[in-house]
Parts: sequence; C-alpha cells; structure tokens
Amino acid sequence: MLKYIKMILDRAIESLVMIVVAILALDVLWQVFTRFVLNHPSSWTEELAIFLLIWVALLGAAVALGRGSHLGIDYFINKLPLKDKLAVEIFVYLCIAVFSILVMVTGGIELVRTTLALKQKSPALGIELGYVYLAVPVSGCFMVFYSILELATYLILFLKGPEGLEEYRMKQIVSQKVD
Repeated sequence: MLKYIKMILDRAIESLVMIVVAILALDVLWQVFTRFVLNHPSSWTEELAIFLLIWVALLGAAVALGRGSHLGIDYFINKLPLKDKLAVEIFVYLCIAVFSILVMVTGGIELVRTTLALKQKSPALGIELGYVYLAVPVSGCFMVFYSILELATYLILFLKGPEGLEEYRMKQIVSQKVD
C-alpha cells in the first residue's frame, strides 16, 4: 500500500515539476523575445522566472530524495563494511527527516504565516510572497515522507541481520546498474 502511495506521489510531483519547467521555459523565451525582437522587455517575466525556479528547485529536491539520487559523497562510505554502510544510510535519512521537519516544515510554515500576515507582495506581479515561500513547507512535507519511508526500509534491513545485509547488497548492485 505504501509503495502504491509513493508511486502516485512520485508521478504527481514529477508531473508538477515538468509543468513548472515548461512554464519557466516559455516565460524565459517570452522575455528573450520581448527584449531582443520587440526592444521592449517585459517587466514581469524575470520575477516569474525566479518564483518558478524556487518551486522547481525545492520540488526537484524532493523528487531526487524520493529516487534516492540526492547528492552524496560515496567515496568514504564505499570503503566501509556492508553493515556500517547500512548504519550510515539510516543516520543520513534520520538527519534528513529531522532537518525537513524542523527547518523546512516548521520553519517554512512560520515563514509563510509571517509573510502572509505582513501582506508582502512582489513588485511586478503583485503576488503575495507567502505563496512563493509555500514551496518550502510543501517540499519539506514530501521530503519528510520520503526520508521516513527510506529510514524505515533501511531500519528493517538492519534489524534482519545477515539476511537484511544481503538484501541491502543486492539493492546496491541493482541501483549501480540503473545509474
């Protein structure tokens, strides 16, 4: 059931990111057209591009975490024994979950609440900036879900002992072939 929910969530977020990237590309093309062809640059396209880029970056980070392709330094970890690698994975996903809950979700909600209360608006589009900053807690919620899901998976493998280590080793082999 959880894998089914993850699959639906993956597709929804990836589709949303693709749509936002397409809008971003059209926005930038319009900016270039108005600047160089019409010699009258559009006043709102740069601001929209910045806002869309914020959403793409934060939602893209959640997608990367969900795929297990987030940035990491594997050199030293690959030198560790299998059980220690698994322990590092558990620690990393625990850190990601804690950071996502405390900073992105809790801090992001406070940022959005404060910004909306102050009624700050963007100069060109007149959009309340709280809606732009909403990307932080939304992305944080997705990252919490993905990190807890991976944390639970690795904890189960760790607690299985030698059988779990073998599953983990096979998972690593499969992921290296996919990469």
